[in-house]
Amino acid sequence: MKNKKIKMARVELDLSQEQLAEIVGVTRQTIHLIESGKYNPSLKLCVEICRALNKTLDQLFWED
Repeated sequence: MKNKKIKMARVELDLSQEQLAEIVGVTRQTIHLIESGKYNPSLKLCVEICRALNKTLDQLFWED
């Protein structure tokens, strides 16, 4: 399942995948895989992504 919430939050802040990856300390490919639903990030990485995008875990990772 694709994570469109992360992509939308990233675009709202005008961040590229590469910029977000640099902020949270992973590769651009990791961000791409998370957004495309092909990688399940650790809780630590989820929290880092939330902090970088000014969102909560529920806002980005809770399935509706």
